[in-house]
Amino acid sequence: MHTVVERELELKLVLSPERRIPVPARLGYATDDPYAVHVTFHTTSEHPVHWTFARELLVEGVFRPCGQGDVRVWPTRTEGRGVVLMALSSPDGDALLEAPAGVVSAWLERTLRVVPPGTEGERLGLDDELDQLLAQ
Repeated sequence: MHTVVERELELKLVLSPERRIPVPARLGYATDDPYAVHVTFHTTSEHPVHWTFARELLVEGVFRPCGQGDVRVWPTRTEGRGVVLMALSSPDGDALLEAPAGVVSAWLERTLRVVPPGTEGERLGLDDELDQLLAQ
Protein backbone atom coordinates (compact mmCIF):
# COMPACT_ATOMS: atom_id res chain seq x y z
CA MET A 1 0.00 0.00 0.00
CA HIS A 2 1.31 3.41 -0.95
CA THR A 3 0.90 6.58 1.04
CA VAL A 4 0.68 10.04 -0.49
CA VAL A 5 1.43 13.22 1.48
CA GLU A 6 0.13 16.36 -0.22
CA ARG A 7 -0.15 20.01 0.72
CA GLU A 8 -1.77 22.83 -1.21
CA LEU A 9 -0.05 26.15 -0.72
CA GLU A 10 0.51 29.50 -2.33
CA LEU A 11 3.97 30.15 -3.67
CA LYS A 12 5.17 33.51 -4.88
CA LEU A 13 6.82 33.87 -8.26
CA VAL A 14 9.57 36.45 -7.75
CA LEU A 15 9.64 38.76 -10.77
CA SER A 16 11.88 41.42 -9.20
CA PRO A 17 12.94 42.43 -5.68
CA GLU A 18 9.71 44.48 -5.40
CA ARG A 19 7.32 42.35 -7.43
CA ARG A 20 5.90 38.90 -6.64
CA ILE A 21 2.82 37.18 -7.98
CA PRO A 22 0.95 34.39 -6.21
CA VAL A 23 1.08 30.91 -7.74
CA PRO A 24 -1.18 28.19 -6.33
CA ALA A 25 0.78 24.96 -6.02
CA ARG A 26 0.72 21.48 -4.56
CA LEU A 27 3.57 19.67 -2.83
CA GLY A 28 3.37 15.93 -3.30
CA TYR A 29 5.24 12.95 -1.91
CA ALA A 30 4.46 9.29 -2.54
CA THR A 31 5.99 6.27 -0.82
CA ASP A 32 6.24 4.44 -4.17
CA ASP A 33 8.75 7.14 -5.29
CA PRO A 34 10.45 7.66 -1.90
CA TYR A 35 13.44 9.74 -3.00
CA ALA A 36 11.43 12.40 -4.85
CA VAL A 37 9.17 15.33 -4.12
CA HIS A 38 6.76 16.66 -6.71
CA VAL A 39 5.68 20.28 -7.07
CA THR A 40 2.73 21.06 -9.30
CA PHE A 41 2.13 24.66 -10.25
CA HIS A 42 -1.47 25.40 -11.17
CA THR A 43 -0.79 27.96 -13.83
CA THR A 44 -3.51 29.73 -15.77
CA SER A 45 -2.92 27.35 -18.67
CA GLU A 46 -4.88 24.13 -18.91
CA HIS A 47 -1.63 22.19 -18.40
CA PRO A 48 -0.19 22.56 -14.90
CA VAL A 49 3.60 22.58 -14.65
CA HIS A 50 5.19 19.65 -12.79
CA TRP A 51 8.65 19.55 -11.22
CA THR A 52 10.23 16.53 -9.56
CA PHE A 53 13.46 16.62 -7.59
CA ALA A 54 15.17 14.93 -4.65
CA ARG A 55 13.40 15.18 -1.30
CA GLU A 56 16.84 15.42 0.31
CA LEU A 57 17.47 18.64 -1.65
CA LEU A 58 14.36 20.30 -0.23
CA VAL A 59 15.08 19.02 3.30
CA GLU A 60 18.60 20.48 3.18
CA GLY A 61 17.44 23.66 1.45
CA VAL A 62 15.22 24.55 4.40
CA PHE A 63 18.42 24.95 6.46
CA ARG A 64 21.20 25.95 4.03
CA PRO A 65 21.78 26.72 0.36
CA CYS A 66 22.05 23.57 -1.74
CA GLY A 67 21.61 22.20 -5.21
CA GLN A 68 23.18 22.99 -8.49
CA GLY A 69 22.01 22.93 -12.05
CA ASP A 70 18.25 22.82 -12.61
CA VAL A 71 17.14 23.07 -8.98
CA ARG A 72 18.67 25.22 -6.26
CA VAL A 73 17.07 25.76 -2.84
CA TRP A 74 17.98 28.08 0.04
CA PRO A 75 16.42 29.66 3.13
CA THR A 76 16.11 33.41 3.63
CA ARG A 77 13.88 36.01 5.24
CA THR A 78 11.44 38.28 3.45
CA GLU A 79 9.50 40.97 5.27
CA GLY A 80 10.46 39.34 8.58
CA ARG A 81 9.16 35.89 7.56
CA GLY A 82 11.19 32.76 6.99
CA VAL A 83 10.91 31.60 3.40
CA VAL A 84 12.47 28.93 1.22
CA LEU A 85 13.53 30.04 -2.24
CA MET A 86 13.57 27.58 -5.14
CA ALA A 87 15.37 28.51 -8.34
CA LEU A 88 14.18 26.27 -11.17
CA SER A 89 15.80 26.22 -14.61
CA SER A 90 14.58 24.44 -17.71
CA PRO A 91 14.90 24.86 -21.47
CA ASP A 92 11.55 26.71 -21.25
CA GLY A 93 12.94 29.34 -18.87
CA ASP A 94 13.89 30.09 -15.30
CA ALA A 95 11.72 30.76 -12.27
CA LEU A 96 12.44 31.91 -8.73
CA LEU A 97 9.74 30.80 -6.31
CA GLU A 98 9.26 31.70 -2.67
CA ALA A 99 7.53 29.32 -0.26
CA PRO A 100 6.62 29.87 3.40
CA ALA A 101 9.30 28.01 5.38
CA GLY A 102 6.90 26.86 8.11
CA VAL A 103 4.48 25.25 5.65
CA VAL A 104 7.28 23.52 3.71
CA SER A 105 8.97 22.30 6.91
CA ALA A 106 5.73 20.92 8.38
CA TRP A 107 4.96 19.08 5.12
CA LEU A 108 8.51 17.68 4.93
CA GLU A 109 8.23 16.46 8.53
CA ARG A 110 5.09 14.53 7.53
CA THR A 111 6.99 12.89 4.63
CA LEU A 112 9.91 12.03 6.94
CA ARG A 113 7.55 10.35 9.42
CA VAL A 114 6.08 8.23 6.61
CA VAL A 115 9.52 7.31 5.17
CA PRO A 116 12.41 8.17 7.50
CA PRO A 117 15.67 9.27 5.85
CA GLY A 118 17.83 6.28 5.00
CA THR A 119 14.88 3.88 4.64
CA GLU A 120 13.85 4.95 1.13
CA GLY A 121 15.53 1.94 -0.50
CA GLU A 122 13.40 -0.46 1.56
CA ARG A 123 10.30 1.11 0.02
CA LEU A 124 11.36 0.28 -3.50
CA GLY A 125 11.36 -3.48 -2.93
CA LEU A 126 14.47 -3.84 -5.08
CA ASP A 127 15.89 -6.58 -2.87
CA ASP A 128 12.76 -8.69 -3.34
CA GLU A 129 12.81 -8.16 -7.10
CA LEU A 130 16.52 -8.97 -7.27
CA ASP A 131 16.00 -12.16 -5.22
CA GLN A 132 13.23 -13.26 -7.60
CA LEU A 133 15.37 -12.49 -10.63
CA LEU A 134 18.38 -14.40 -9.30
CA ALA A 135 16.20 -17.35 -8.26
CA GLN A 136 15.08 -17.93 -11.86
